[in-house]
Amino acid sequence: MKIEAIAVDIDGTITDSKRRLCNSAMEAIRQAEAIGVPTIIVTGNLVTFGYATATLIGASGGVVCENGGVIFKEGLNDNKVNILTDKKYVDLANEHLLGKIGPKLEKISSDDNNYRETEVVYYKFIDREIIEQALQDFEYLDKIEIYDSGFALHLTDKRVNKGSSLKLLCESTGINVENLMAIGDSENDIDFLKVAGLKVSVANAEEALKDESDYVCEKPFGYGVQEAIEKFVLGDE
Repeated sequence: MKIEAIAVDIDGTITDSKRRLCNSAMEAIRQAEAIGVPTIIVTGNLVTFGYATATLIGASGGVVCENGGVIFKEGLNDNKVNILTDKKYVDLANEHLLGKIGPKLEKISSDDNNYRETEVVYYKFIDREIIEQALQDFEYLDKIEIYDSGFALHLTDKRVNKGSSLKLLCESTGINVENLMAIGDSENDIDFLKVAGLKVSVANAEEALKDESDYVCEKPFGYGVQEAIEKFVLGDE
């Protein structure tokens, strides 16, 4: 199988447990880019964060952000961010939670929520089960999804996910997803691993993601990304 592009998550995949970028991953991505294999950044972060990360690393494949809510690539969509869904149901769910949980919800809401186009994020100072229980009587429960990125809880719209938006970006840029290697670490990466021809999880990944993977790295975080790129793209093994 010839890999023609790489899709990779940020937090916990090309970064360590403290969200610091791993030089090993960056160097491997740059080596892949040098031989014509672009990397797509796929993340739950803001599009500005994802684009900045891609630019500094040297990843040229574009970005999928907010767990699939937005995509961006220079040269596509008149160089505008492509917002793939509205925030209607997410905002209603957040209001419902505020009524159920009260001021505590505001205290755990991410500082960057005002800048998010399609989702709401909560810091993990609250159990996911509390949020899920509070949403049980929400009128549009079937319209929303909760993802645990390992670093935060993301309240998203079910109409999009990392996988559906990654597929759209690949179609727009002529990348065959059957020749795409996807690398992640947490449950919100399952959707985009499923669309890729080669599914890879780093050693620190959640068991559910490892179960979906064709290859589980021996090494964690960015070292695992480097391992996968060297093995399947650079042919160092």
